[in-house]
Amino acid sequence: MGILTGKVAVITGSTRGLGLAIAQAYAAEGAAVVVSSRSAQAVEQTAADFRARGWQAAGMSVDVADLAQVQSLAALAVKEFGKIDIWVNNAGVTGPYGPTAQFDPRVFEGVVRTNILGTYYGSITALSHFKKQGGGKLINMLGMGYNKPAPWQNAYGSSKVWIRHFTKALAAENKDQTGIGIFALNPGMVLTDLLVRNEVIAGSEEKLKSFPVIVRMWAKPAEEPAKKAVWLAGPATDGKTGIEGNVFTTGVLVRGALRELWWKVTGTAPKTSEVDMTTVAPWQPD
Repeated sequence: MGILTGKVAVITGSTRGLGLAIAQAYAAEGAAVVVSSRSAQAVEQTAADFRARGWQAAGMSVDVADLAQVQSLAALAVKEFGKIDIWVNNAGVTGPYGPTAQFDPRVFEGVVRTNILGTYYGSITALSHFKKQGGGKLINMLGMGYNKPAPWQNAYGSSKVWIRHFTKALAAENKDQTGIGIFALNPGMVLTDLLVRNEVIAGSEEKLKSFPVIVRMWAKPAEEPAKKAVWLAGPATDGKTGIEGNVFTTGVLVRGALRELWWKVTGTAPKTSEVDMTTVAPWQPD
């Protein structure tokens, strides 16, 4: 039996990348999982893959920027498994790398809707269920920019600092709610498409020349932060709230830098890069 046996977890944005790794880690620890993404086909395939491995799973295609759809996701979890013990607001988008003034406002709005409104809608939906049933754990995802400005990634970075403050405030507001834990998780740099398959606004390519080396030094497989997500959801945090889990520690920083230095000294640094950046035209106001 795993540490999450008997628990029911909802994870948004969970058919690939970090969200999928968290869903897999929860299921491996015994939780019934409810997966979601915008792609109905991906949701169906992911849930089927989980069930084929002997895990309890259900899923629904959801746009987290739509409150009604988020509420329907919660209703599915209750219908299939009777309750919701864990809710992870993982769905997120970045937008292209480049100056804020050249960022297409429609894309900027999309980042805000998914990252900010998606976290807000997921949080209030989860809390509504937690209060009715007398407990539950909410985990909101941080990222680049959560603790300092992120130039050329202003849409994403600003959304993450918003999520940090929102989550801390939410934890403070509900600290007297017995059995409810509200947490934030900074996964650090994770080797997913969100990190290595991205767009750069034309003219900003030079600013990313060292990015492949940074990814090589500090990006990690999604399974590593997924372990921290299991810890936050598990018994170690029972009776606690307001915890900010951080996978990108000083130790990770130092080890990555030393490994890169050794590769350079010995001439054994990898010749290829996992980073694939596509150039897009800058937005021009009418």
